[in-house]
Amino acid sequence: MSVDSESVVFRSALLTDLPDLVQLLANDPLGATRESTQSPPHPAYSAAFRAIDADPNNEILVAVLDDRIAAMLQITYTQYLTHTGSRRATIEGVRVLRQFRGQGMGRLMLQHAIECARARGCSIVQLTTDKTRPEAIRFYRQLGFAVSHEGMKLKLASD
Repeated sequence: MSVDSESVVFRSALLTDLPDLVQLLANDPLGATRESTQSPPHPAYSAAFRAIDADPNNEILVAVLDDRIAAMLQITYTQYLTHTGSRRATIEGVRVLRQFRGQGMGRLMLQHAIECARARGCSIVQLTTDKTRPEAIRFYRQLGFAVSHEGMKLKLASD
């Protein structure tokens, strides 16, 4: 079964969506180990949401189907000096509600984000995914993303 694209509504996330967003972030093997699903959401989530919402170069997008948030992602628009001063979009935190996985919801969500990047004048859309997620890597490659760089992260100690 596949999701009917005519039934999906894309919009920016609202603060009232925060409990559903946190549940989506936690609803996978990696998220389950690093997200807090307490109710109400940990105050750090509200602070982060407010900062993202206040930044015109950041947004959290959601896909709504049948009055439920079915998918989400965060997209950040950055001006670069490289590539002749181009803009690029970085996509993070892509999540699809378990019942909609494998039905085209993730594809619709990414296609919408790519169109948002195009509308903002971006010439590159980039994302990273954990190496332990071969299905995600395969999915992104099917959408045209190339494995072109080796990403690195340095975790800083929190106070």
